[in-house]
Amino acid sequence: METGTEPLVAHLKNVLLELAANPYPEVACPPNVPRRASVAVILRIQPNYAHWPAVHSKQLHTPHAHHAQQRRRSSVASNSGQKLSFKDILDAFFEQDWVKHGDPEMLFIKRATRIGDKWNGHVALPGGKRDPEDADDQVTAMREAMEEVGIDLSFSHAIAVGNLPQRVVTTSWGKVPLMVLCPYVYLLTSSDYPPQRLQPTEVASTHWVSLRALLSPALRTHEYADVSNRLAKSELGIKRWFLQAMLSKMMFAAIRLVPSESTYCSSIPGFVPEGPAPNSSLTGKLKEVLVGPEAGYEARPPPLLLWGLTLGVISDFLEHIPPHNALELWTYPTFTNWDVRFIMWAMSYRFRKQKAIEMGTVDTGATEETNESEIAEDREDKSTEKVEEVEEPGEVGIAGLGVGRNWGRTGRAKMIARGAAVNSMLEGYYPIVRKAVATALVGRLAVASLVAVYVWRRYSRN
Repeated sequence: METGTEPLVAHLKNVLLELAANPYPEVACPPNVPRRASVAVILRIQPNYAHWPAVHSKQLHTPHAHHAQQRRRSSVASNSGQKLSFKDILDAFFEQDWVKHGDPEMLFIKRATRIGDKWNGHVALPGGKRDPEDADDQVTAMREAMEEVGIDLSFSHAIAVGNLPQRVVTTSWGKVPLMVLCPYVYLLTSSDYPPQRLQPTEVASTHWVSLRALLSPALRTHEYADVSNRLAKSELGIKRWFLQAMLSKMMFAAIRLVPSESTYCSSIPGFVPEGPAPNSSLTGKLKEVLVGPEAGYEARPPPLLLWGLTLGVISDFLEHIPPHNALELWTYPTFTNWDVRFIMWAMSYRFRKQKAIEMGTVDTGATEETNESEIAEDREDKSTEKVEEVEEPGEVGIAGLGVGRNWGRTGRAKMIARGAAVNSMLEGYYPIVRKAVATALVGRLAVASLVAVYVWRRYSRN
């Protein structure tokens, strides 16, 4: 019995092989900015009702490998008791019936509410900053996943696939670098994973979302955010207030998440509402008479929206999967005020057309299966490479969206060019945004001045 997800599962396998064969280069920290952070892109296959595994999924590897050997895919392949290659491990996993007919899903977290945290309630990936004790960025991703959601990403429970494009996260619209963000992809190998353990200070809830939902055009929407604090430093309150009044809010591309399974942290404050029953007070009863019985009940919670920095990371992954339309569904950030929006549209028109042409001529990524010999050749070519290319890191500007340069390709170690597509699409866009904002503000002042002069002349004659 076909479930309709078999092609997506097959494409996912090819994408994972391609990511393993072509790891993205490491981005060095900018001068005087030593901070690094990692996030874990955690995938699983949700079994279908008609193809539910009768017993626990089979063991794909040696369970007693040394902990230091478990944290990397390369060490797994070389130290496994069966000497399995990465492709062998992936083939063994995807040949299982429940995997072939399952539904690929990705894990997201909703951040807990904390005082002073401007990302309160945002949808994100498990992760955090790198500690001095962490051997590398990948260890950080694994440690943070265990601390925040209680998921063990060691070799006994997951396959470490590889990384996605690293990027320099900045503030003030790309002017001030904050840290380097390093995403790593993992695939859980069990159909029956233990319950999650959410960290109350960091995570309010977790949500498994099907890749089909992330790829669906019907779930594309916008998030409206106040970005005046990104234009002016917090201590310049008057300037920030002025910009907020002039620019209103900004529109960002977003995906409305439809979770298949959610877990909530019941120990966070406010999880269970406190207080009297709805409409029990005199005011509540009067409101019920005027508005209706539903007046005393709280409105439905807002939808889960994936946008900003996390959407940029996920778009880099989704662009590998057919029909490769993550960029076509993505829209450039703009403002809600009609005049600023029109000026931005006009000033960026040629830029957007040129970017569309550039991205249309780039290879579409992994559509065919990558074999192990190609992986070995890629590594051999990179090890014998004598001349290193000077690469520039992918920077991040408004709301964490990438603005960096696309990575070059050396020999047979070809980077999937469209993997860093969001970075390439936004490279050079934010300077246009700043010019458009300045033009709009000058235009408004000019119009206001003309109106003031007209009114003054008219009434001065009387």
